[in-house]
Amino acid sequence: MADERSILLFSYGTLQQENVQLSSFGRLLDGHDDAMPGYSQTMLEITDPEVIRASGKRFHPVVAPSDDPADSVPGKVFSISAEELAAADRYEVADYKRISVRLASGKEAFVYVKA
Repeated sequence: MADERSILLFSYGTLQQENVQLSSFGRLLDGHDDAMPGYSQTMLEITDPEVIRASGKRFHPVVAPSDDPADSVPGKVFSISAEELAAADRYEVADYKRISVRLASGKEAFVYVKA
C-alpha cells in the first residue's frame, strides 16, 4: 500500500507556521531543511482576509526564478497527502501558482511561486 503522505511540498514561507498548518491541514507537518536553488525571494502584499487571519501577516514571501545561479531560497520540505495538497492550494492566493522543482537535496517537490 502506498504511503498516503507521499507528496512532497516545499515551503519557504507561512506554510511553515504551526498556526497555518493547523488551520490548513488540521495537524503539524514534520519538515526537513532543504533549499530551492536558482530562485530569489521578495515580499508580496496579501489582500485575502482569510489568509491574513490564518497567517497573522499582511506581507508573505514569494519566490521567482533568479538570473543568478548562486541564488537559493531556504525552507522546509514536507510529506503531505493529496487532500492536504488541495488544502494548500485553497490557502494560497491567486498571486501564487504551484509548480514542481528540484530541490538542493535532489528531491522533486511542489512549491508555490509568483504567478
